[in-house]
Amino acid sequence: MLSLREYIILIPGARFLKKAFFKRRRYMSTCINYPSDRLKYVNKSIENICMNYRKDTFALYRIIGNDLMPRHKKGQSRENLKFILENEQEFPECVKIFIVNRIVDIDEEAKILQILNDFSALYIHIKFDINEYAKVGWDIDGIPLDFAPPYSKFNNLDSLEKVQVLMRLFRFKNNYVMNNNGARNLALRDGKRRAKWVLPWDGNSFLPTDAWEQIRKSIKSKKETSYLVVPMARLIKNSDILNDNFSLVANEEPQIIFRFDSLEEFNEEYYYGRRSKVELLWRLGVEGKWDSWPIQPWDFFCPPYSKQVGNFQYSGWVARLFSGKAELEQACDKKAFIGRGEARNRAVISLLTELDDKVAKTNLNFYQKLRSNQYRRSINYIALGALENSAMQAMKRGTYSVIDKTTLPPSGNMKDYWHPAPYYWPHPLCFLGMPYIRRDGIRTPGTKLYDPLCDRYDRTRLQRFFDDSYTLALAWKEGFGEKYACRGRDLIRRWFLNEESAMNPHLKYAQVRIGHNSNFGQSSGIIEFKDLYYFLDGVRILHKGRFISDVELMQLQEWFAEYLLWLKSSKQGVGERMSKNNHGTFYDLQVAAICFFIEDFKHLRSIILDSRFRLLSQFDENGIQKYELCRSTTAHYCCFNLQGWIYLCQLAESLGEDLWNFRGPKCGGIKKGLEWLLQYTNKEWPYKQIGTFDKDRLIPLTYYYRLKYSSGVIEKKSNIKSVASSKPIFFPHDGIRPFWNLYLS
Repeated sequence: MLSLREYIILIPGARFLKKAFFKRRRYMSTCINYPSDRLKYVNKSIENICMNYRKDTFALYRIIGNDLMPRHKKGQSRENLKFILENEQEFPECVKIFIVNRIVDIDEEAKILQILNDFSALYIHIKFDINEYAKVGWDIDGIPLDFAPPYSKFNNLDSLEKVQVLMRLFRFKNNYVMNNNGARNLALRDGKRRAKWVLPWDGNSFLPTDAWEQIRKSIKSKKETSYLVVPMARLIKNSDILNDNFSLVANEEPQIIFRFDSLEEFNEEYYYGRRSKVELLWRLGVEGKWDSWPIQPWDFFCPPYSKQVGNFQYSGWVARLFSGKAELEQACDKKAFIGRGEARNRAVISLLTELDDKVAKTNLNFYQKLRSNQYRRSINYIALGALENSAMQAMKRGTYSVIDKTTLPPSGNMKDYWHPAPYYWPHPLCFLGMPYIRRDGIRTPGTKLYDPLCDRYDRTRLQRFFDDSYTLALAWKEGFGEKYACRGRDLIRRWFLNEESAMNPHLKYAQVRIGHNSNFGQSSGIIEFKDLYYFLDGVRILHKGRFISDVELMQLQEWFAEYLLWLKSSKQGVGERMSKNNHGTFYDLQVAAICFFIEDFKHLRSIILDSRFRLLSQFDENGIQKYELCRSTTAHYCCFNLQGWIYLCQLAESLGEDLWNFRGPKCGGIKKGLEWLLQYTNKEWPYKQIGTFDKDRLIPLTYYYRLKYSSGVIEKKSNIKSVASSKPIFFPHDGIRPFWNLYLS
């Protein structure tokens, strides 16, 4: 595995970064020392400009943005604005304009506008619109797939680098809300209509009178310069700047002044918190500590020089007002600089996450509501009859618990779920230290569902529990009697709620290879809980019918919250999340279903975001699933994985997220995946497939394809007419929800 440093070297252009830095230094040393007649304006008609621009006039803008807690103190932008209006002097030939830049907090925005009006200040108001924000997506393409959050290289990054990756993911949302370079360019364009020199500065910039005079003097001394670079000094206490004897060191990232005929603007692709101003400093050739900053795999490449490179001079200084956190402001070393950056980035992510919460709550369409309203158009009476029969069969079976198995798990605790790895067989040469060998697709005795020896372990018992409880809940919902709901409730109580029989909330002993890994299970064992998504729908049905009480529902939510914590933090859970094949898909589906159930919508959105990267990894531009074609039962796994995606797409859709139509430059997405697979409906499967394959499994896939892609290439006549008469129950390993065709659209 490549280290991050080695990975950076492989990025096109990255190996020239250091060389470019020294070239920049040499170029600057010659450019700055050129005689004045060597640095002419790019605008050759400078002598013909109107008289208004012969005179040194100024337009000074301050861009007032959102307070970013905890990086800033709440109300800090407002306090700094008031300090400027009360204490900064008026400057000759200078108009001051403030830009109120998409303030999210309505109350805070109103207070800022009131202060501006009280002081009769000029201002431009850029409003924040939650409906516009809701349309903004993620910068998925900006993250190299290896460094995507679901996968191993992301997990190997340090905390600062992980935050940087997330900031890149939030780029479009950041650019809308913070509107950093967008507001700067608005100020720049507006200012060029008003004055010869434009100062599109940050909202916390304060100009003392002596600093202003230094800027004016430098302009008079070298008028051919198109840009002025103004170093910034950091304040710990705003009132200090009013003390005549107070001295500052101006060594912070500078502000920039533009002549009216300057060619460059700020790059609006760059986002707040990641070199939004530095990118322009790079282009202009302004030397600074930013010249040694690395270009990470998730960064934009180092930009080329401007045509006006070197056409600047340093001029005066400006104070940077206090940001509200003294512990982050006082130190000036590298550690403090990194700390401020990380705190700022975390604050941005926190703000954008809160906005996403607000959008989600506005648009939330719960899973069961989605299914009942969008997909339940008509009842399939063939499936309804099968439902009644299955419910009657479930009534004849008993309740289930993990304590019913006939062998002890490695822990010795019967309440631990326990199942050996299904494809690992004892090796005939076990005395040589090789106790097991893998035989893909061939299960050991007792690990196949409904095998005569299955009572030894919990896998079959778990499947019976999931299927029967869901079937019984559906039977009550469709009017077959309360006895079915009561039995469904009893099943749930015994498996999860009764103290003497409840399963412990983990899968530590799922798919154990005895003698390996201290007899703990494998990451792949987590897939044995894959059918949680429809089981939890059954729980909702029984709770809505008051068969499960509010207290019991809360107890179930607590159980699943604890299980979710194990999924997120355990070695097995982390490993399963990083899986690139169907295991990763069903991990996402399982976690997403739990998040919906316990109403953890923040984590749910994170999982849906992970799923986008998983799509890019699993499907190529033609829809081929490369990881599933590595197995010995390729037809099975290609169908199985797509079924998982269908249910994950439905769940994401209920949150207002569209995975159905997500695709990338090298990924055809779900649509192409279905088209590639369904082309073999009436053809021979050309890949490896040991054992038999049930071609009826293509019917549900065809149905969902026609439902979501009415303009697709799959013919309507291709199996779609047989949906109503298709069997409603498939083998559980097929990954198809029981009674999938009960409600037809």
